[in-house]
Amino acid sequence: MGKRQSQKQQGLEEKEEQRPQNRQGSEEKEEQRPQNRQGSEEKKEQRPQMQQRAGKKKENLPMQRKAEEAGKCQPQVWQEAEKDNQAWQEAKREKERQVIYWLNQIPFLGPATVGKMRNHVRDFLTLYNIEGTEWVSLGILKEGEGAYVDQAKKDFRKSVDEYHSLESRGIKFITILDRGYPQRLLSLPDAPLCLFVKGGLPKDDQPSAAIIGSRKATRYGLEVAKCFGRELALGGVQVISGLASGIDGAGHMGALEGGGFTYGILGCGINICYPKENWNLYRQVAERGGMVSEYRLGEPPQAKNFPIRNRIISGLSDVVLVVEAREKSGSLITVGIALEQGKDIFAVPGRITDPGSQGCNHLIRSGALLAGSPGDILEYFGVKFEKKLCLYEKSEKGLAKKEKMVYSCLDLQAKHLEDIVSQSGLSLSDCMMILLDLELKGYAERMGGNYYGRKLS
Repeated sequence: MGKRQSQKQQGLEEKEEQRPQNRQGSEEKEEQRPQNRQGSEEKKEQRPQMQQRAGKKKENLPMQRKAEEAGKCQPQVWQEAEKDNQAWQEAKREKERQVIYWLNQIPFLGPATVGKMRNHVRDFLTLYNIEGTEWVSLGILKEGEGAYVDQAKKDFRKSVDEYHSLESRGIKFITILDRGYPQRLLSLPDAPLCLFVKGGLPKDDQPSAAIIGSRKATRYGLEVAKCFGRELALGGVQVISGLASGIDGAGHMGALEGGGFTYGILGCGINICYPKENWNLYRQVAERGGMVSEYRLGEPPQAKNFPIRNRIISGLSDVVLVVEAREKSGSLITVGIALEQGKDIFAVPGRITDPGSQGCNHLIRSGALLAGSPGDILEYFGVKFEKKLCLYEKSEKGLAKKEKMVYSCLDLQAKHLEDIVSQSGLSLSDCMMILLDLELKGYAERMGGNYYGRKLS
């Protein structure tokens, strides 16, 4: 018994000795815990740094997008989206061109009326979708006109088919929405919505001058207009006119002789040559410069169209030159429009007794610039030129006695053969032979029928 008690007591003492060790182990664990806490705190300290780095990445995204938007590193998806948007814009513009072509087929919808309509819509597609009754309620169209517009929409498909046929017919269709539209016309309050073109349009960066005047011009006026057209073309000035008989046609021919560019503005459809006798000139101008019209295909040359088209003649020109115009000439309408557009006017002086020059003389008295030679206009444009006489009569040296007699009877105005026979005192057969010789030598020119005149150099 005594031994057992001593053994129990010894076991208890050994346990008591182990407890401090356990306490020491727990104390060691306690010492380790702060280290673990310190490690977790270090991890917590690292988290803001990681978050900060992540934040920088997020902050870089807008900068990246800006760079991508600037085209520095544009993703393929964005490029495709941009292409889709560009294709959509092109398709929309093509539809608007078709609507403009359709509008041009409606007789009473001119630039002024369509301009009022455009003030109420954002584009031509919206304009097309609005019913005619709404335009009537806005006071832009009359009752009958509104119904006409709604009825015309039934022919839209036919209009589009004709629109697509233009290229095969050698006709360009330029609208006010297109880049190729002349810059000179954009500033006009009634700028044409569209232009039909055969050939080309005047270049915006080159000087241009309109040559206009009487349809019933004298031979002197025709020679002057041709001379001005030729010399201006040689000086690099584009010649604009209306392809009409008389001064207009002579100005075009002179520009062609000078190897320059000339443009005819029509008062009818681009597929119509008016007057018909100018067909060869029409073709040459289209090849060397261009024929231009704002009127629909097949539009006849009505009198009301010409004063309207005159604003395009002056609008495409930097200056307007008037050669022979009566006191109440239609050319003076063009002059009035040109003055409203801020263009300078030149006029060729004429004899005070000549009715065909009264308009020009009046313009000069009213402040127009006097055009004594093409050099006056070239100097206006700052073009270097050789000062020389534009028109002069050939010397009679080298002519035989009878040739001088006949030549002295000729004038710049056409003269009938019978008058020449009467003034020269020679026989009819002698006069006819001498006139033929003078023609071959370049001194005389047959004007048609039995009319003859002096030929100027």
